Amino acid sequence: MSGEEMLQAGSVAAEAAVAALATELAERLLQAAGERERFMVAIAGAPGAGKSTISAALVKRFAARGERAIVVPMDGFHFDDVVLNQRGHRSRKGAAFTFDCAGFEVLLKRIRHRESEIAIPVFDRDHEFSRAGAAIVDAEARIVLVEGNYLLLREQPWCRLHELFDYRVFLEVPTEELKQRLRQRIQSHGHSSEFAEQWLAGNDLLNIEHVQSGSGVADLRVPG
Repeated sequence: MSGEEMLQAGSVAAEAAVAALATELAERLLQAAGERERFMVAIAGAPGAGKSTISAALVKRFAARGERAIVVPMDGFHFDDVVLNQRGHRSRKGAAFTFDCAGFEVLLKRIRHRESEIAIPVFDRDHEFSRAGAAIVDAEARIVLVEGNYLLLREQPWCRLHELFDYRVFLEVPTEELKQRLRQRIQSHGHSSEFAEQWLAGNDLLNIEHVQSGSGVADLRVPG
């Protein structure tokens, strides 16, 4: 088998694993949601754990069951590079202290109260900034999938978010696998392998450790 064929086989296997996990997880969440008009789910895990991927797959599974679901990414609350440069934090972009947690908390409370139409910011990875009002959460979206690295941290101010979730999922992935995924992600945005290793060592690995050691109890832990 050629290298390209091996990569394709690996991609197919990964997609099948995500599909199987999404099917099982969707069933669990629907059972937990019961008849609630709004059910808010935290999907947490370290950088590279697959939170966005499984969230997107879950939306499709819910739609197939006639359920309206929407994803609310924590990444929309990144501080802009202008702010990070002013604070000397640009090299740690993605760390817990480079997010507007208080603003995120206000948004989640609005969503939980089922306001009729709520605009949310979405992070643009290609351009490295958040787009304001890039998606809408409406009152008809019964299931809200909130995804992000730091949702289950035990420390302030992140721990204030815990009570806003009805169910908490944590994606567990071995550190070496996370490193490999993040290398590929960084290089897919046009960076060199040398830059990828420097960014991993000086930022991403620190964030992985923070999430793995600092996150609290989840209702369900699953392989990402």
